[in-house]
Amino acid sequence: MLGAMGSLVAAFWREIHPRTLLLGAIVFLLLASYFRRRLPKNYPPGPLRLPFIGSFLYLGIKHPHLALQKYVKKYGNIVAMEIGIWPSVIVTGLPLIKEALVHQDRNFVDRPTSLVRERIFKKNGLIMSNGQIWKEQRRFALTTLRNFGLGKKSLEERIQEEAYHLVLAIEEENGQPFDPHFKLNNAVSNIICSITFGERFEYKDDQFQEMLRLLDEVIRLEMSVCTLLYIIFPWIMKFIPGPHQEVFIKWEKLKLFISRVIENHKRNWNPAEPRDFIDAYLNEIQKHKSNATSSFHEENLIFCALDLIFAGTETTSTTLRWGLLYMALNPEIQEKVHAEIDRVIGHSEQPSIAVRELMPYTNAVVHEVQRMGNIIPLNVAREVTVDTTLAGYHLPKGTMFLTNLTALHRDPAEWATPDTFNPEHFLENGQFKKKESFLPFSIGKRACLGEQLAKSELFIFFTSLLQKFTFKPPDNEKLSLEFRLGVTNAPVSYHLCAVARA
Repeated sequence: MLGAMGSLVAAFWREIHPRTLLLGAIVFLLLASYFRRRLPKNYPPGPLRLPFIGSFLYLGIKHPHLALQKYVKKYGNIVAMEIGIWPSVIVTGLPLIKEALVHQDRNFVDRPTSLVRERIFKKNGLIMSNGQIWKEQRRFALTTLRNFGLGKKSLEERIQEEAYHLVLAIEEENGQPFDPHFKLNNAVSNIICSITFGERFEYKDDQFQEMLRLLDEVIRLEMSVCTLLYIIFPWIMKFIPGPHQEVFIKWEKLKLFISRVIENHKRNWNPAEPRDFIDAYLNEIQKHKSNATSSFHEENLIFCALDLIFAGTETTSTTLRWGLLYMALNPEIQEKVHAEIDRVIGHSEQPSIAVRELMPYTNAVVHEVQRMGNIIPLNVAREVTVDTTLAGYHLPKGTMFLTNLTALHRDPAEWATPDTFNPEHFLENGQFKKKESFLPFSIGKRACLGEQLAKSELFIFFTSLLQKFTFKPPDNEKLSLEFRLGVTNAPVSYHLCAVARA
């Protein structure tokens, strides 16, 4: 009897075509994926989830934050999607954003960690860490940054000095077409480097330029298709060459750069006289060396320094790149900025924070650059820490939470001409007017650590450049507002002419 059954099974197996087996396996995996991620009751609405790839095809890879907006119109202010491996919700509108990030902030305080970031940073650093590690590192970073000038006159003087060096570097172009990308990167990065490393770097320093290039490349590559596929299919993609592999290689080079700086600090480190963030952190490591579970260790110093350099360079320098581009494309607005600068500070007085309130139009232009530049269109992601109810919907623990800054900053109910560069959005009767629906630095406990520094840098650098130059498109190049998708939305590479003002 058993022998007969065995023969029958063997005959059946021989008759099955390999393609049938493959098809059956695929169907099984698709069904398993679907049921494994079956939605809970009262979950927000959204488009049909596709097995494995989630909402990848709905959003595309070129303009995902723009493609998202049609689903907001269809499903409302809370839309459920799957982004990579995460069940996600995208929230639109200031009331819901404030409800989550301010009134229920404890439930949305964590960051989701992608497989890419986890492999590079583990659970360390300032930006993507969570729980006790994040609390300890953020508290220490805030205290230390204040000790080394954040919010003080001394730091403003550093920005003014760097603005002077930036103007000199641009003057060397003699009004000829040039790409301002890395000059702006170098200038902005020097401010956070002066706090973190205790020094600034010359614009022709090859090692520092290489670090800036590596930073720019990982920002771009982390949003490449191959990197996103690595997050979804790591067991396959880790064996396949491509941009995702370059991400890991370049981050290792960046870590090595920071390691060398730390080793140089150790050679003449005096615990009694900390010179910068690295010295202060080395002191903190010494204080906690008997605690095996402390988050203060040299590896985390590398990660925190990288986070400071990344956050203190990329967002501000990218905003300034958008600013110069918008000035070249809107000469009538640039003329009004020039007129206000000439009237308030003239050609020789250095711009300062003190004169910002006397220059409402220039201040409004800087804010409008941030609104239109939209460099972090869905904010930095959060993760739901406990099962939560928001606007009547159930959000399970572990859901990725995104705030739709694109819709907030282009809301026709808030902005008279939402898709047009218009500084009047921030003016009322000729005076600067704050807008509650303007959140480029986010809100709540995980709002941007360096918001005050970034605001100071943006005003002083922008005003210093417009004080000395008129920015124009080159004769043979048509400027575009197209952007390069990455960790931040940056303008595509462009050239302009900086013509010295008389």
